[in-house]
Amino acid sequence: MTGAQPRPAWRRVARRSGWLALALFVALSAWGVGWEPRQLVERDYLVELPGWPRTCDGVRVDVIADLHVGSPGNGLDNLDRVIDRLLASDADIVLMAGDYVILSVFAGTYVGPEPIAERLRLLAANKRVYAVLGNHDWWKRGDHIARTFAAAGVVMLEDEAAQVRADGCTFAIAGIGDLWEGRPDIARAYAAIPAQLPVVALSHNPAVLRRLPSRTALLVAGHTHGGQVQLPILGRPALWNSPDGRYAAGHMIERGRHVFVSPGIGTSIFPVRFGVPPEISRLTLRGGADASGHDASPERRE
Repeated sequence: MTGAQPRPAWRRVARRSGWLALALFVALSAWGVGWEPRQLVERDYLVELPGWPRTCDGVRVDVIADLHVGSPGNGLDNLDRVIDRLLASDADIVLMAGDYVILSVFAGTYVGPEPIAERLRLLAANKRVYAVLGNHDWWKRGDHIARTFAAAGVVMLEDEAAQVRADGCTFAIAGIGDLWEGRPDIARAYAAIPAQLPVVALSHNPAVLRRLPSRTALLVAGHTHGGQVQLPILGRPALWNSPDGRYAAGHMIERGRHVFVSPGIGTSIFPVRFGVPPEISRLTLRGGADASGHDASPERRE
């Protein structure tokens, strides 16, 4: 009687490779869906701006965007964690670049502006907090969200500006309406700003950069989420065909114009982050010029 023939070597290799690929897929999925979206990174950036006055050298600003409270793993308890980190920061100024609520995300739950504002009230009582609305906010009654946040002490800047004084420095924050769903009126936002004041613009969508006056020292924005996924070689697939994909995340310079884009906190559409953890961005503004527009040695704190 003839014994069973051994399987060809290529079949054994294929079978093992298949199991390895499946295990890798499960591990990466667990990381991207279950682990990374629930992290919170604090990252320092030195942002050097041509023409930034010496009296304002070293001004520190914390930036958050795309809270999307209610996305998976990102409920009010996580917002409490974000606010605790902001309260512990040595920056006295907080800029919020829109999308506090969420229209929809798989396995998410909508959270209205009222409980979010109650958490922001504590932050606004201890810091100067300036904010604009994003497209998701407008999809969920933006005017109501703005009034609710303003009642909690947040300075809402929809096509208007505020003068900020910090340690002998005075500059303006110009809030620009969202490019998609807001009513951006840049001329109105800049109209009352004295000509000699440096300007930091705040808007949800970074694609507004090209429309801003040349006197703008820096645009702070969000919206992109950093693509939520960043892969070796492939980069950020979610931003490949996006008109604002050229402004993925971090400090960038385009034709002499400076923009900082927050990677955001929550998620939208798909509850996944891979290589782009939720981030509180801590900016130190200084005069000068950085040829690359990217922070060469950022510090990251989990």
